[in-house]
Order: sequence, then structure tokens, then C-alpha cells
Amino acid sequence: MSSNAIVMPRIADRGVARARTTGKSGGALGGEPRVSLLPSEVNDFQRLRAARRRLGLGVVFVILIVLAGIAGAYYLATNAHAQLEAARANQATIIAQESEFAELRTAKSGIALIKAGEYVGAATEIDWKSYLENLQATLPSGVAISSVTIDSATPFVDYAQSAVPLEGSRVATLVFTAISPGLPSIPSWLNGLGTLDGFADAVPGSVNVQSDGSYLVNITMHINSDAFAHRFPGEDQK
Repeated sequence: MSSNAIVMPRIADRGVARARTTGKSGGALGGEPRVSLLPSEVNDFQRLRAARRRLGLGVVFVILIVLAGIAGAYYLATNAHAQLEAARANQATIIAQESEFAELRTAKSGIALIKAGEYVGAATEIDWKSYLENLQATLPSGVAISSVTIDSATPFVDYAQSAVPLEGSRVATLVFTAISPGLPSIPSWLNGLGTLDGFADAVPGSVNVQSDGSYLVNITMHINSDAFAHRFPGEDQK
């Protein structure tokens, strides 16, 4: 009995000492100690599964973005197609409305063609009646024009130019014969001709005395484009 009494206190002391030792090494007082007895391969598998889960979520997110882009592109394409169809319908309506005025457009085209023909046909026209009246007015009193020969340009053929150097361009040649009661002053005649519109140059020809004492004078005159009448002006001359 005495031996048992001695042994029991020792066992209790060991228990207390073990509890103290566990308290120091186990952390906070009152905490529940936990130990993972799973192999490291199980922990690695769990981490890999979590990574796969995150990767799967990323793939789903990317797919959603792609689907949203496809939906947006489809919407834009549908909208553009609708606008195109509306424009085509509007064009068809305009064409149908224009067909009602086909005769008017034809008439306007005909008028424009006539105006163009008038402009081209009269492009080289000179009002010879007025021009000869003005020419007569430049001659001295008592001098009368007896005959006139005119050679002028046409709308389709360029007028032949002189091969003599320093002579200006011309669009017509006027040869006239005048009768003077007295001895003509040719330089005075030429100065008067120089006041006419389109005067390029003039060359005196022969001077013959008639039986009645009058003088028959022949003059060749060249005329440039300033003499054109422009009866039907083009758009640039309006």
C-alpha cells in the first residue's frame, strides 16, 4: 500500500508536466490542435483543381465577350442592311417620280442642244451690214463703196493665216473698192479704218482714174476676232 501511494503522485506529476509542455508548444491556450494526415499529393490535387476552376471561369468569360462581340456585329450589320434597303426604296421612289417629268427633261435637253447649236453656228458670225455701214462712215465725205468681197471663217474650218512675219491673226478678209471724187488720201483712209472693231491691218491696192475724173481705189483689209457679233453668247460670256 505504501508503494502505491508513492507511485500515483509521480504519474500525476508527469501528466501535469506533459500538459504544460503541450501548452507551450501548441500555441494559444485553449486552441484545438490539428494535424493534416493527408498525403501531399492530395493537397496538390486540390490546388490544381482550384486552378482549373479559375481557368474555366476565365474561358467562360472570354466566350461571353466573344458572343457579345458577335451579337454587336450582327446588330450593326442588320442595321446597315436596313438602311441600305431604305435607301434603295427611296431611290426607287425618286426614279418613279422623275419618270413623270421625262417629257420635260427631254424638252430641256432639246433646248440645251439648240442653244449649243446656235452658239457654235454663230461663233464666227460678223454683222456685216453694220460693219460695212461703220466702214463707210470712216471714209471721207463724197467717197462711196462700190463693191465688196468678203472671205470669212466658218465654225468648222480654221481661217488660213498669213505666212508673212509680224502680221496678226485674222478671221476674215474684206476687199472693197471705193470711188473718190478727188485724189484720195490713202493714209487718212487707213487711219479711219483702224478705228473699226476687229481691225487687224489694211493694204492699199490699185488707184485708177476714171473717165469722169473720179478715182477708183482698191483696199484689202484683214479683220480679227474682235469683230465677232456674239449673238448667242456662251455661259462664260453671260
